Amino acid sequence: MAQPLWEPSEQRIKESNMYRFMQGVNRTYGTQFTDYDALYQWSVTNIAAFWAEMWAFAGIKATIGYDQVIDDPMKMPGAKWFSGTRLNFAENLLRYRDDRMALVFRGEDVVRRTLTYRQLFAATAKLGASLRRLGVVAGDRVVGFMPNMPESIIAMLAATSIGATWSSCSPDFGIKGVLDRFGQTRPKVLFTADGYFFKGKPLDCLAKVAGIAKEIQSLEKIIVVPYTLEKPDLAGLPKAVLYVDFIKNDAEEIEFAQLPFEHPLYIMYSSGTTGLPKCMVQSAGGVLLHQLKELLLHTDLKRQDTIFYFTTCGWMMWNWLVTSLAVGATLVLYDGNPFHPGPDALWRMAEEEKISVFGTSAGYIAALKNAGVKPAKQFNLQALKSLLSTGSPLSKEDFRFIYKEVKTDLQLASISGGSDLNGCFALGNPMGPVYEGELQCRGLGMKVFAYDENGLPVVGRQGELVCTAAFPSMPISFWDDKDGKKYHSAYFDRFPEIWTHGDFIEVTERGGLIMYGRSDATLNPGGVRIGTAEIYRVIEQIEEVADSVVVSQEWQNDIRIILFVKMKEGLELTDTLRDKIKKDIRDNASPRHVPAKILWAPDIPYTLNMKKVELAVQKMIHGREVKNKDALKNPEVLDYFSGIAELQR
Repeated sequence: MAQPLWEPSEQRIKESNMYRFMQGVNRTYGTQFTDYDALYQWSVTNIAAFWAEMWAFAGIKATIGYDQVIDDPMKMPGAKWFSGTRLNFAENLLRYRDDRMALVFRGEDVVRRTLTYRQLFAATAKLGASLRRLGVVAGDRVVGFMPNMPESIIAMLAATSIGATWSSCSPDFGIKGVLDRFGQTRPKVLFTADGYFFKGKPLDCLAKVAGIAKEIQSLEKIIVVPYTLEKPDLAGLPKAVLYVDFIKNDAEEIEFAQLPFEHPLYIMYSSGTTGLPKCMVQSAGGVLLHQLKELLLHTDLKRQDTIFYFTTCGWMMWNWLVTSLAVGATLVLYDGNPFHPGPDALWRMAEEEKISVFGTSAGYIAALKNAGVKPAKQFNLQALKSLLSTGSPLSKEDFRFIYKEVKTDLQLASISGGSDLNGCFALGNPMGPVYEGELQCRGLGMKVFAYDENGLPVVGRQGELVCTAAFPSMPISFWDDKDGKKYHSAYFDRFPEIWTHGDFIEVTERGGLIMYGRSDATLNPGGVRIGTAEIYRVIEQIEEVADSVVVSQEWQNDIRIILFVKMKEGLELTDTLRDKIKKDIRDNASPRHVPAKILWAPDIPYTLNMKKVELAVQKMIHGREVKNKDALKNPEVLDYFSGIAELQR
């Protein structure tokens, strides 16, 4: 029988928010729960009662209470949550207004900036007043093309205090990648920094912003935050103003717009596997309540904690981290390369900032191990109580590495969810043990199963991750999807009225989860989901290439991108052309989209109705069986992709 890598002490269990929540349920409902499994089963069989308890436990601020928690938990999509209530997302995140540290910003430029909760409120008040004066109203879109810095959070809070809908991309995206996202939603205001730092070098953003602004006619104002330059030149941006000039006013209070639970808060983006990224609209109340459940109960976040997550503003973990403000914790923001100036950079910061909750990706942990970093021996990590990992499955070896080289008395919470729900299906459990290679538990209120090919739940073997009951942070819609067809096809085509997420999982006998990666064609290098369509749109502009297929390869406990190209008649795939392809992808999509290898192929396989069969190629390079070859137009070409020697280097 497997032995746990870590078990919480009795004291730690009883001091956890999860234990306190469980005791409250016991008092209210006359139950006698003593462990997580019993609490979980109650939460998914009494969905309305569970979320009502969570609303109270989280202390949700609302000017009007709710009439009903949910109309029908089995209605997916379309369940109505917390009808009648009026609240504001930003008001819930700014409930504290004291001198405790709210934000600590650390960047590659080595400058350390801090804001207290009082200062954060004041900065949001000024920016919110300026946005109102500009004419921003509830329902407008405000976007950020920003590094992970305090102004990014202030801009989001100011916009959502009015009821505007926020969306963001990280500044390493190319113009095409940004237009594919922001171009669909027609924003009124864009926030940007003049540049950002990466590997010690300042990189300009304003040239890209000029290209973006030229294509998005809805933009009325571009607000520029100086970061790499003291006073950036805005001559090439006619609608631009410096941040400091934009916020010149005397506002001290915030007029928080009181809006329904389902009011649009965020627009998140799918990976763009089959075309333009899908724009997923998420509700203010849903995101707030769902993320507070995960932070308070599953992460055991408390006001005295200092929480850090290595993320950019283009990944949902940024949105997740920011909700920690509602708990009153201190957030550490880092922008730049996590291995600059050395592979121990983030751990030096963890010691200096006394980080108690450290979040990162599985790819980072694997790279840390390969770099030979041993944080436990190099740094004082006494404050550290939890390490969170997400983005891709964490290997058993990396579980062991954490407990050997980071800290022995540590809750390692491998967590998994998605931008679709701005949260998780599986998370940590501060009351339970940690087993190698296994996520501790399914999230409270999340009726998650592994379904076999016949739509039946299985335990102890691989299946599709499904959720069979509604949850608050489900998208309220997809942007520009009036008949709901895009939304329905994204999650509900496989099993009617059941959310199918696109991950392969195993539910273990003890209630944990083992992740096996994506069950669709989405790429996932370093834990960042990337769509193949975004790469194809660049490749199609390269004259020498006749056709291409891009897939992911399992490699050294991570995923790497492999691009196969079919050359035009008489042309060869040279190293010079490989370099050109990589540069074009980096410039027009992002550095994360750049393939690890670009290889020649004699032809590209298609279905009879002319769809590229990425999953078939992916299976072939891993030596796995491809079924339904009869559905292919040119099945003979598949044999080429099996056993390519270059893929083993």
